[in-house]
Amino acid sequence: MVDSLKKPLTASSAEELRPGIKVPAKETILTPRFYTTDFDEMARMQVSINEAELQALLVEFRADYNRHHFVRDAEFDQSWDHIDGETRKLFIEFLERSCTAEFSGFLLYKELARKLKHTNPLLAEGFSLMSRDEARHAGFLNKAMSDFNMSLDLGFLTKSRKYTFFKPKFIFYATYLSEKIGYWRYITIFRHLESHPENRVYPIFRFFENWCQDENRHGDFFDALMRSQPQFLNDWRAKLWCRFFLLSVFATMYLNDVQRSAFYAVLGLDAREYDMHVIRKTNETAGRVFPIILDVENPEFFQRLDDCTRNNEKLTQIVNSDTPKVLQFFQKVPLYLSNAAQLIKLYFMKPIQMAPLEGTVR
Repeated sequence: MVDSLKKPLTASSAEELRPGIKVPAKETILTPRFYTTDFDEMARMQVSINEAELQALLVEFRADYNRHHFVRDAEFDQSWDHIDGETRKLFIEFLERSCTAEFSGFLLYKELARKLKHTNPLLAEGFSLMSRDEARHAGFLNKAMSDFNMSLDLGFLTKSRKYTFFKPKFIFYATYLSEKIGYWRYITIFRHLESHPENRVYPIFRFFENWCQDENRHGDFFDALMRSQPQFLNDWRAKLWCRFFLLSVFATMYLNDVQRSAFYAVLGLDAREYDMHVIRKTNETAGRVFPIILDVENPEFFQRLDDCTRNNEKLTQIVNSDTPKVLQFFQKVPLYLSNAAQLIKLYFMKPIQMAPLEGTVR
């Protein structure tokens, strides 16, 4: 255990709704979001030009390869009090963020399945089967939190979180990237710990190899959906929006993970190197369907994200200081403006054009 993770912390240190039930983390621009969409527009979508691929994916979903995978085994049946102090706090935070993200997907997919049942049964079945997967993931993560004497009240979370409205095409961009980046995150951690089992301090990481295949299949479903709607991919607006969502997803992950580098250090990972690898692989994967991808090999790309992480560190120091709130506001403004400037420059960095998909014009 690294020295920075030895600060004392007990389970009761976390704010609780009631004993053992954690107050959900405060919503910020970097926390997992809950989404809703225009269900009527989704119901009107015709997917016939790519129906064969969607039907093939439904066959995989129905096979339910992981139906027996998410079963806790004997390794979980022990006390985890030896994971204490700051390490315990970091594990709870990791499990909570992951659980919230998976539960967000479950709620969106479940509602889409319900709304589309009578108007677009093919899509309804796909979303229903994906919601099944996400429910398993969220439940498995929430049960893992209970090993640290905490869990989330998912019913309370459903009612208390704000829902962000996105048009269907934006749901497609965002969710496709969320699923694909989830795949690369999980498989990268799994492969690292497979090579360094001494760093696998908790058994949930053994489940990541099969788990990430669910994420990959879900991403493939949204890939097929976008191909069925070429208007989402074949004009100048699509290029601008794809750039926006790629940058948003990459920057959010990078800023979150680098400020939680102590968690990755426990696993023997360097958070920055881990994120750079995941971003590169996700960017490459996105190029199979998106009309453009970001030039993440440009040295400026990660340098500007590093500038944002340094600004965020300063913002955290200001918030935790004894400086009066009014003065804190004026101290924060230049840092917020600097972050905005860095992200704008990243957005307008020349992207990489991808070859047109069959049947589209770019």
